[in-house]
Amino acid sequence: MRPWGLVLALVAGCAAGPVTTVATGPAGDPVASPVTAYDINPRPREALRDGGTVRWGVTWGNGVPGGAQGVGVLPAQWNANHIDGDEAGVKTVVAALMPRAFRSDDRGRVTPDTDYVTSASVEGAVVTYRLNPKAAWSDGTPITWADFAAQWQAMNGHDAAYRATSAVGYRDIAAVARGRDDREVKVAFSRRFADWRSLFSPLYPKATNNTPDSFNSDWIDRLPLTAGPFRLRTFDQTAGAVTVERDPKWWGQPAKLDAIVFTAAGVDAFARGRLDVTPLNPPDLPAARAAPHAVVRQAAGPGFRQLTLNAEAPVLSDVRVRQAVALGLDRSAIARADLAGLGWPAARLDNHFFLNSQYGYRSNAGELSRYAPDRAGQLLDAAGWRMAGGVRSKDGKALTLRFLVPAGVPQAAAEGEQARQMLRRIGVTLTIQHVSDDDFFVRYVIAGDFDIAPFSYEGSPFPMSRDVWIYADGAVRTGDDRQWNANLGRVGSAAIDEALAAAEGELDPDAQRDMVNAADRLVWEEVNVLPLYQRPESVAVRATLANVGARGFYDLRYQDVGYVK
Repeated sequence: MRPWGLVLALVAGCAAGPVTTVATGPAGDPVASPVTAYDINPRPREALRDGGTVRWGVTWGNGVPGGAQGVGVLPAQWNANHIDGDEAGVKTVVAALMPRAFRSDDRGRVTPDTDYVTSASVEGAVVTYRLNPKAAWSDGTPITWADFAAQWQAMNGHDAAYRATSAVGYRDIAAVARGRDDREVKVAFSRRFADWRSLFSPLYPKATNNTPDSFNSDWIDRLPLTAGPFRLRTFDQTAGAVTVERDPKWWGQPAKLDAIVFTAAGVDAFARGRLDVTPLNPPDLPAARAAPHAVVRQAAGPGFRQLTLNAEAPVLSDVRVRQAVALGLDRSAIARADLAGLGWPAARLDNHFFLNSQYGYRSNAGELSRYAPDRAGQLLDAAGWRMAGGVRSKDGKALTLRFLVPAGVPQAAAEGEQARQMLRRIGVTLTIQHVSDDDFFVRYVIAGDFDIAPFSYEGSPFPMSRDVWIYADGAVRTGDDRQWNANLGRVGSAAIDEALAAAEGELDPDAQRDMVNAADRLVWEEVNVLPLYQRPESVAVRATLANVGARGFYDLRYQDVGYVK
């Protein structure tokens, strides 16, 4: 996992449209998403023809999608649970080949993947998985409780020699044991872990996890075992391509396609007819839309753009000033500017944990939901920052803030300029500081040398696993010095920690959503992260393809991808 799951948004997506807020029902849950949750041309299997090959452009590494040359270097590590295998291209390929305990729908709700796990139940702190009796690895070995136990041992953080992506959840397991037979798994947690459904996806065979050497080395430049609707056919290092083919040993519904070729290529290759699916950057959209027999599919992606305010910066240490900054920034206008030109609604995001398209989303921003420069001025007056000649000052010092911009990210520079003009109206002087991409996080954001920093966070169907440390209070070290871990806004409270802990330990999904939203209301009061909008994703797809495209939170069923009859 990259540090704390941070994803620097190098590009913007989508276009101006009416700013909307989510409608809520009597219980506060959304009636509908204000943005398209997924766009994959869903079709029943009987509407698809058997056979065909899909050429699928992916991102090898964690750069921007696509490339003009259509050739890239294949990743070396194909263990997606290894830190070097934690990248988008590997995950896209592995999803067609490896087991997963649960899958997510388009609104981020998860249920067992019955090709592997026929049922999962909780009693106290023990989860019982019942495995599909037909599930087996490609060498014929059954998938059993022992695979789960070995993955827990490799991922729980007890042995640093395993270079695992993250120990989250696994470290809270006390034991994994055989149930009434080899196809039943008993997972006993040492504490109640609400996001237990996030674990064992993907699942790797026990041979992978038995020793650090096998975990770290056995999947370098190879995929020795699989258990999915597809199996590996070839690696082509020269072309930067991986080809998978329908697995005749697959026990589930057979794959509609004969094969998928995953290759590092972008919009140019798509426009020339060399690709059938490829992710897009916003500048790629005109070329993709002009390509024959093509459609651009757009949906709300699992990530959000935001501004982090540093509460340890002298001026921003007063919560009234942070709240005034939030009220003095027209977040809807920033969203419209960022998302201009792509025909996409600029829905403001008023939640730190649930995104607009996600089940459970509520607007928890309260007063801070609106753009209110007059109210911002009142807060600054109360904090002792008085207006004189269009500039606020206190004790002879002008109210000045620094907005940090990574070089080469024009979106961040534009956001800084907008913020400068907006905050000037309430008497705040904003200076824009450009720094190198390499220094942005390590030397400035993580080190706390900034006032406001723009970047993006990654979302998931499991907000507690992903986000708790972004908003948790710092740990006292010496004196008043604190270790903030992933909380880059450097402010928290005992009340937030208590609310987060309650949500982390609640196993009922509906009750947990209520608790997460209760915690979110407290986070809004402190203003360390100011959400802007859920980022969209755009994917160019051959028009005759179904069940593939911009998936949002939805986990694709690769066996159902195919060409319409």
